[in-house]
Amino acid sequence: METNTLEKIHEDAKDFMPILGTDYIELYVSNAKQAAHYYKSAFGFQSLAFSGLETGNQETESYVVVQDKIRIVLTSPLKSGSAIGKHIDRHGDGVKVTALWVDDATYAYNEAMKRGATSYMEPKTEEDQYGKVVRSGIHSYGEVVHIFVERKDYKGVFLPGFQEWNTFYNPESVGLKFVDHMVGNVELGQMNRWVEFYEKVMGFTQIMSFDDKDISTEFTALMSKVMSNGNGRIKFPINEPAPGLKKSQVDEYLEFYEGEGVQHIAVATDNIIETVTNLKNRGVDFLQVPTTYYDVLEERVGKIDEDIDSLRKLGILVDRDDEGYLLQIFTKTIQARPTMFFEIIQRKGATSFGKGNFKALFEAIEREQELRGTL
Repeated sequence: METNTLEKIHEDAKDFMPILGTDYIELYVSNAKQAAHYYKSAFGFQSLAFSGLETGNQETESYVVVQDKIRIVLTSPLKSGSAIGKHIDRHGDGVKVTALWVDDATYAYNEAMKRGATSYMEPKTEEDQYGKVVRSGIHSYGEVVHIFVERKDYKGVFLPGFQEWNTFYNPESVGLKFVDHMVGNVELGQMNRWVEFYEKVMGFTQIMSFDDKDISTEFTALMSKVMSNGNGRIKFPINEPAPGLKKSQVDEYLEFYEGEGVQHIAVATDNIIETVTNLKNRGVDFLQVPTTYYDVLEERVGKIDEDIDSLRKLGILVDRDDEGYLLQIFTKTIQARPTMFFEIIQRKGATSFGKGNFKALFEAIEREQELRGTL
């Protein structure tokens, strides 16, 4: 495993495509209105913007929810036979767009295209009374796309074509701050292809890699490489299955998603005990590791600020690297198919991804797979 710190790697990175952060994540879902209510009631998001029949959009309905720097767009088709409907029919609910906030969407698009990207959307200026937004886009793994969003000349609530979505019901935040990383699952033998894509087309750098010795149990295994942009604000781990005695979580995902796609979205908090307590109280289900995990926790990771009994009660995992430690926990899948889920993460100096927890986490996932009959 590569142990270089992020700072050293980012100094060396040729950041020809500066990305300011994650602008929004768009999921295609079968019922956007109900999904928006779920993200608000369960995950503490607030109403932000809306597009649909009332705004002159005859084809789709979208609800945008927000929590601190995280914006999630939930989109459903209004008619049968649409591309979005076909996407949902094949994959179920899932991530279609990872939108990246850039200073110049035309420049980002042109840089990506001359380095071999496949175009999804040529640069397009969208305007309303609040100003203009320029967006462009390229394809990535599966049917996932990256849209570059330039919004320095825009003062509206979200994007042109959206209006403010005011609702009486806006539950309190659970303390989620920003997108820490997003993990993609790709087919066997495709991981290095997409590593090269992010290096060549977008100027990302590989900051870590894990093989089947790092991420395995008695039954299943996977391999992963973590790609990061120059300033470290965008991190995309890419997983592929590795041979094992039984079907791995990546194999299960690929089977039920019917292709490559986003496996999970990791969102950061400054107080994971408080956040997870709130999420559990709102009905969010999490993977659970055996309580024996905590018997040797301090021996494995050293002294930590948090009360271990509180972590044990909630099922929060801890890992340490050369920079500090992190706390993390994973939800169960959040839609009918055993595909996408969320990770809640709090970093206290650590820049890694919880390698020391992989075995315990995989065993927890395998228990869920066994209940589903897919192991």
